[in-house]
Amino acid sequence: MTLEQQLSQQRVKHIVSSYQLEGSESESFANYLDELLHAYASPLIELALTETIVTHWLTVTLPRGIPFLDQVHTLLKHWEVAEITSTLTPDQFQQITGLDPSPVFGSSEVPPQSIVRPR
Repeated sequence: MTLEQQLSQQRVKHIVSSYQLEGSESESFANYLDELLHAYASPLIELALTETIVTHWLTVTLPRGIPFLDQVHTLLKHWEVAEITSTLTPDQFQQITGLDPSPVFGSSEVPPQSIVRPR
């Protein structure tokens, strides 16, 4: 694994840790997350995690554990066949995750063509 891959995975794990998304199923959650990290690009997983968090923002109890990752995985599978859309701006992503949005959204001067933001 390259240093870049390790850093990307560390960003994903930062989001998981910040929102305590593992729940009580830490071993099976970690295995599922590793499977997702092998199947999808880390920036895409970061976006899917954050979009799923935002989807449940007003929910009294944020889903955690395998049910949360199931929702993330469903979103990732949807993006395989449909346009990748984000309800978040790079600034909102940074505020929610505490991470630099550039790996997910590209540089601020030229956003990537694959992510469509609502107008």
